[in-house]
Amino acid sequence: MALRPHALLPRQYDHQKVLATTVDAWGRALWLICPDADLRPTSYGRQSARPRTIPYDALLVVSHGGVLHEHLLRDMNLRVTHLDALPNGRFVLHGHGPAGDQNAQIYSMDGRRRHGFAMGDAVEYLMADRRHHIWSAYSDEGVYSHPISAAGLVRWDSGGRHEWGYKPPAGTEYIDTVYALNVDDDVAWASYYPTFPLLEARTGGEIRLRKSPVVAPRGMAVHGEQIVMLGGCRQPDRLHHCRTTAHEALPVEEARLTLPNGSPLKRYIRPVGRGRHLYLRDTTPRQWYVTGIEDLTSL
Repeated sequence: MALRPHALLPRQYDHQKVLATTVDAWGRALWLICPDADLRPTSYGRQSARPRTIPYDALLVVSHGGVLHEHLLRDMNLRVTHLDALPNGRFVLHGHGPAGDQNAQIYSMDGRRRHGFAMGDAVEYLMADRRHHIWSAYSDEGVYSHPISAAGLVRWDSGGRHEWGYKPPAGTEYIDTVYALNVDDDVAWASYYPTFPLLEARTGGEIRLRKSPVVAPRGMAVHGEQIVMLGGCRQPDRLHHCRTTAHEALPVEEARLTLPNGSPLKRYIRPVGRGRHLYLRDTTPRQWYVTGIEDLTSL
């Protein structure tokens, strides 16, 4: 099954460096661009863009259905690693820098920083929904070293106030590292190490754990009783279509995911799961692709 193109950063921005990118809860592609940045190697063998000076101004490019909008974010003091859009035209960013433990910040429509708050260490995912919730998920480096990260999965309101942290039911393993996350309105789904259950956490307080046949998935799409998990079981290009019951996810079918031209999907960056859609990109930050529940169930 082939991915579909979703959004492409126009060539007019080719000479500038992308600090962070995502697809938000409305399906818009976001790119945070710094005109004065260097590419530097990371511990994962890839290169990432870092601003040469702090503070700095950055351009946030938003693409929706091919229509572009630009927002200038001023006096930024974070080296941004994650970003997302909030309701009412605001944005939340996470990163590192002189801000210290205030490593998450809210920016308003006018491009100015309005609020900062501590989000903890080792953030793997930062995702917001359309109902004024922010979800952050963590890896083991934060879970074992920081009191905020220790829950593994945390929910905030859209102003940065801590609302909830995951506490596993009795007899259940705690979160070591969240491997895959899907956020929809008022609900987050996660698969986490070491036992890789399928966790459903709703903002009303309901928590449900299901047994999953997929070990270490890298992304997921969810709609009703249908769930599609990407990767896992040492097959990074495999889509696992499952049907959920009260206690488990039952395999229905599998498919091999390819690029739009049919070539193998060899490498990709951590996918973004938004309800029934799963967005992913390869090693370039400029092109987003999409697949999801409808694509697999229509085969």
